[in-house]
Amino acid sequence: MNKPQQSFKPYQGPAAGWGALKSVVHFWLDSGNAFKNLRTLLKTNQDHGFDCPGCAWGEAPENGLVKFCENGAKAVNWEATKRRVDAAFFARHSVTSLLEQSDYWLEYQGRLTEPLRYDAATDRYVPIAWDAAFALIAKELKALASPDEAEFYTSGRASNEAAFLYQLFVRAYGTNNFPDCSNMCHEASGVGLGRSIGVGKGTVTYHDLDEADAIFVIGQNPGTNHPRMIETLRNAVKRGAQVVCFNPLKERGLERFQHPQSPLEMLTNDSRPTNTAYFRPALGGDMAALRGIAKYLLQWEREAAAKGAKRVFDHDFIAAHTLGMDDYLAQVDATSWELIERQSGLSLHEIEQAARMYARAEKVIICWAMGITQHRHSVATVQEIANLQLLCGHIGRPGAGLCPVRGHSNVQGDRTMGIDEKAPAWLSDALAKRFAFEPPRNRGHNTVEAIAAMEQGKAKVFIGLGGNFAQATPDTPRTHRALRKCDLTVHIATKLNRSHLVTGRQALILPCLGRTEMDVQRGGKQAITVEDSFSMVHASAGILRPLSTQMKSEPAIVAGLAKATLGNHPVDWDWLIEDYDRIRDLIADVIPGFQDFNARLAAPGGFYLGNKAGRREWNTPTGKANFAANALLHDLLPDAVRRQGIKPDLILQTMRSHDQYNTTIYSLDDRYRGVKGQRDVVFVNQADLDRLGVAAGEKVDLVALWDDGLERRVRGFTALPFDIPVGQAAGYYPETNPLVPLESYGEGSFTPTSKFVAIKVEKASAGNRIASVA
Repeated sequence: MNKPQQSFKPYQGPAAGWGALKSVVHFWLDSGNAFKNLRTLLKTNQDHGFDCPGCAWGEAPENGLVKFCENGAKAVNWEATKRRVDAAFFARHSVTSLLEQSDYWLEYQGRLTEPLRYDAATDRYVPIAWDAAFALIAKELKALASPDEAEFYTSGRASNEAAFLYQLFVRAYGTNNFPDCSNMCHEASGVGLGRSIGVGKGTVTYHDLDEADAIFVIGQNPGTNHPRMIETLRNAVKRGAQVVCFNPLKERGLERFQHPQSPLEMLTNDSRPTNTAYFRPALGGDMAALRGIAKYLLQWEREAAAKGAKRVFDHDFIAAHTLGMDDYLAQVDATSWELIERQSGLSLHEIEQAARMYARAEKVIICWAMGITQHRHSVATVQEIANLQLLCGHIGRPGAGLCPVRGHSNVQGDRTMGIDEKAPAWLSDALAKRFAFEPPRNRGHNTVEAIAAMEQGKAKVFIGLGGNFAQATPDTPRTHRALRKCDLTVHIATKLNRSHLVTGRQALILPCLGRTEMDVQRGGKQAITVEDSFSMVHASAGILRPLSTQMKSEPAIVAGLAKATLGNHPVDWDWLIEDYDRIRDLIADVIPGFQDFNARLAAPGGFYLGNKAGRREWNTPTGKANFAANALLHDLLPDAVRRQGIKPDLILQTMRSHDQYNTTIYSLDDRYRGVKGQRDVVFVNQADLDRLGVAAGEKVDLVALWDDGLERRVRGFTALPFDIPVGQAAGYYPETNPLVPLESYGEGSFTPTSKFVAIKVEKASAGNRIASVA
């Protein structure tokens, strides 16, 4: 791999279009498996095909030859490569030397094809038989003083079947330590919605988006993170719906879209808008903006009541289905316009404009993602979204509702299957009844708590079902030190990543099948299932022959771990793996909504799991939907920042590039932001660069402000002038994750505050400008 040419030139084109087609072709040819992968791509998201290993956006109900986006094509070709990482690879590369390589380079090397054990004497991974690997894990787990000394991580890519077996094994072993990727992204959505409406999921279906009069998209960048969503937004604008975007950055997918599958648009170079209004709040200011909308609605409600005109609020819905409105409206009255304007970063005119769009719509959907959930007050902000929808009855009817847009393709399904450190009572009761053992009832560790436990020597074994824990988590150097304190680290994975190089005293890499590959067990070819953001459950079956006979499916690996550790308790693990229908029968026995699981999978597109709040049934302690009367934070800066008495130069948010999915980096480019060949960059308003005395293209260090005696610094980042609000900055993760303190997390959610990091900017060593800044 040659060193890439670095440049920066603001992007002027639409989202998708010819750029997307060129990108798809590049990754298709680069996979080294081009002929087979063309057929593979056409099976993506199709009935009798496999679910895209990328995002969790749902499938359009209509059939079509092409049902994948640019980033889905990247994910498929990235996984379905001929390149191999095996014992011969590690014979050429020590772990220490691999640590010097970039995250992009590591995953580019190809698929893991055989189980491997870390040999500290040679600093290399060496082959190990599957039975020996399982025996080693079982030995270490049995040697622990308590099951709570083990941490069992789950990535959102794991299937329903793998996740169900994993939680069954871990709870039969005796712990609820389930740190998972949800803890780092949408945990606040689950907590906030659970308190407000009784279910931690969205209430809308794909059809609702086609009926909405207004769709509010808040703190989300679908053009990069959920590209198929931008077609939905474009179509909504085309039919006359309001699409209202709240995002500090001007993201191209939220502005204009050119459909790669439309010959007319491509040949005429036409593109269509994906919004009708675009607002740019301050980082952390979304709750204040939403409170401002509610304050305007309350003003107009009172004016309408005084005139005997049509009311703004849905009083029939409020009376029948909600509690707490008076306390909430008192909080709205108590919130000053001055605080709303200052904290939101928006003018009152802008907030009024958004409020009028909301008030005019008969059916409103609000969508959101990490821009809402990765803040200190994220749970309160999610509840504020719910408050707004409750005021006007926009929950539980067609074309309206709440829509947290999940990231990874089965992150929602994993939680449904019981990957939850909080062990809800209904799940513990159901497991005890079905499997005749008493599961642990105590609360386990989430991701932040798991890192702290390893750091303190209280957790000694780490097992990761997918993902890249060492890089995805906050406070990166501390996370690395914590993992290295473990007696054993185990990673179940498709490709090499940095987590595999951050080893405990002993370490294993266990290679698993990907979504694109056939899973053949004793009972024949198997399918797994996933759940998307709309609670649709559907089957997924790969079509490619695995690159190696040494690769196992995730359910088979989990069953192997369980059998080695527990024997045939509480189930015959081998028997389950022979036919995944048997796993699904157990899921149907335990998890609500999955009755007749196997039969219902036969329907084209799968089946809708259902949502009680979507039916206006409220699974809350009060039996009603609850307004939440949260005050706005007086100061968004945490105490640990203010105590230092240093004013931040900028507030930083971490984010993905366009050629990235979570910690998987497909290239060093970011087409929609005009970046080529580099990732250690920070986007800053030109006025801020002038204020800080930093030239465009100059190298700087970013230093996080936090009062705990630790220095959190990333070095040699290139400062790029960008259309971003004054006082803000943005940088890619995982490169900027070292700046996020482990103790800086959302109240009530433990989600890292990756969208609000107070930083100082210091000039790096002299020289060092990138080749081109246009």
